[in-house]
Amino acid sequence: MKNQRLDFDPNLITALGPGAPDDGDAGRKQRGMAIAALAPIRESGRGYKVPSQSGKGTYYVLVDRAEPYCSCPDFEERPGLCKHIYAVQMVVKRRDGQLGLGADLETLPTGTTYGQPWALYNAAQEHEQEHFATLLRDLCSTIEQPPASGTGRPRLPLSDVVFAASLKVYGGFSTRRAMTGIRSANTDGLIAKAPSVASLWKYMEDPALTPVLKQLIEQSAIPLAAVEHDFAIDSTGFGTSVYGRYFDHKWGRPIRNILWVKAHAICGVKTNIITQAEATATPTNDTRYLAPFVEATARHFNIEEVSADKAYLSRANVRAVEAVGARAYIPLKAKSRPVSPDLPRDSQWERYYHYVKFNSEEFSAHYHKRSNVESTFSMVKNKYGASVRSRTPVAQVNEVLLKFLCHNISVLIHASYELGMMDLLIPRQTASA
Repeated sequence: MKNQRLDFDPNLITALGPGAPDDGDAGRKQRGMAIAALAPIRESGRGYKVPSQSGKGTYYVLVDRAEPYCSCPDFEERPGLCKHIYAVQMVVKRRDGQLGLGADLETLPTGTTYGQPWALYNAAQEHEQEHFATLLRDLCSTIEQPPASGTGRPRLPLSDVVFAASLKVYGGFSTRRAMTGIRSANTDGLIAKAPSVASLWKYMEDPALTPVLKQLIEQSAIPLAAVEHDFAIDSTGFGTSVYGRYFDHKWGRPIRNILWVKAHAICGVKTNIITQAEATATPTNDTRYLAPFVEATARHFNIEEVSADKAYLSRANVRAVEAVGARAYIPLKAKSRPVSPDLPRDSQWERYYHYVKFNSEEFSAHYHKRSNVESTFSMVKNKYGASVRSRTPVAQVNEVLLKFLCHNISVLIHASYELGMMDLLIPRQTASA
């Protein structure tokens, strides 16, 4: 069968592009999910317009007919549905209220309906802001106040500072414009004291705030431990308004390049909750984050699968995933070999290598859950911005972590409505990890 090919044929047109191995319907469904989450799909007189994922151009999809149609080469070359048709089907179902948080996307093309009433989604959206402040207050109340150093004016409660900074990021305002909402929170009794603009700037530039925010992200994910068992990890970048300068010796003139913050995160593939996150003001290697993220997540979650792209492939990372009783789904690199002449034999690595090599269809069906982490980053950027307002590197890192924290609280609110977990919204003290 064509979709079982493991070799490369330059004349073969597949869903991954000319010459790439075909990974079957499971891969097309998962890529369709990513397209529906990240690409602008619009309806026109000729059908739904889906941007090409491999270059310039647009494909037209028709789904309101007995046999769906797509103008892409993959649909013309093989029987069955292509990733563009799966993407449009998902967009249509989501528009009609048939898809919601936690839906089983692998059953998308079967025509089954999903039991999530549209009213629940509306209720979660309408009441998110009021629940957000309550959940944020409960979460911030677990922050320990650092001891005072020396004499002078007493410090602001760190819990109030984090609450105010989170409220600023959640609203998308600058620090000055956010002060009205922060003062209102003080009046409503959500915080004991409203920080000034200067105080917020000072704390945002404090490196000691970074581990506090990472701990809050971890704590905010724990309520969904009963729901999430499969996880995906990846990295993304957030733009800044700061430019660096370097001298290009080849052309002999200065060139300006914008600086950016690199963020790493591991998330659950059902609810998009982020369990661990890191942000750096300079580019860092992706591989180093998988093992500590998986180990930390396993403290609260029963991990069954971890998906990642090949940038995370290493023997150590495969061992780290299997050490917590989970299975890794990381594609092999072109130079991957079961036995290396420069390294001692590793039976664990050899088993993993042969599983990926000779079970490509099963592997692809699990691996493409990785696209959910891209959807998570898209959710964060669409809601809280793809860039940061802060000017200094430490403040930029803290602002990115605050975006992830706000995202997690929003996910908890939607999960409480759409997954029937309303107890998450009951005011209480969140237990520390």
